[in-house]
Amino acid sequence: MTRALFAEALGSFFLFATVVGSGIMAASLAGGNVAVALLGNTLATAAILFVLITMLGPVSGAHFNPAVTLVFWLRRETATGAALAYVGAQLAGGVLGVWTAHLMFDLPVLQWSTTARTGVGQWAGEAVATFGLLLTILATREVRDDRVPLSVALFIAAGYWFTSSTSFANPAITVARSMTDTFAGIAPGDIPGFVLAQIAGALAAMGAARLLLPDDRREDGKLGRAASPQS
Repeated sequence: MTRALFAEALGSFFLFATVVGSGIMAASLAGGNVAVALLGNTLATAAILFVLITMLGPVSGAHFNPAVTLVFWLRRETATGAALAYVGAQLAGGVLGVWTAHLMFDLPVLQWSTTARTGVGQWAGEAVATFGLLLTILATREVRDDRVPLSVALFIAAGYWFTSSTSFANPAITVARSMTDTFAGIAPGDIPGFVLAQIAGALAAMGAARLLLPDDRREDGKLGRAASPQS
């Protein structure tokens, strides 16, 4: 369990640091071209996701996301205590990653975002993004477990561009991104709408997986065995 929690914290640290750090770098180099900045942010995020899931998946399952942990808990692949510990590790590691990104780019470590991200369109984007991410994980592990890292990385890369919200798809990173007034930020007051949409998308994906994968009933799923300690 200690190894799994360390893996979740470390993976969240690098994922969140990459999202924020690459956003800062991209915005600095793009010269005001938001499309170019988003492209840089997308490529860095997809790349680090592939690396982290491949590297840490065998240790903790590489959730790095309370929405993923929630679904595994509801599917009885993760015990309650383990799920709560995972979420704590994700938040702690992720916030430290955001602060480290600020430190690397000589920005104030402690700050709050002023970027408004709210409204039905943004919430719909988050619900769709989280639905797609969870369905990607649940379905891909059934047919090609070794392709989960690539599938997740590619879905998030696409999600950055086809969703109105640029695909946060993660309650922990939503909270952490409220602590950066940079390209990747979200105003703290807009967190609840995003998180509710993410949870709704995750639950919908769980239901869709049951319909698409009728044999997907076990409590010791391929990803779940490594990802989800039972104690």
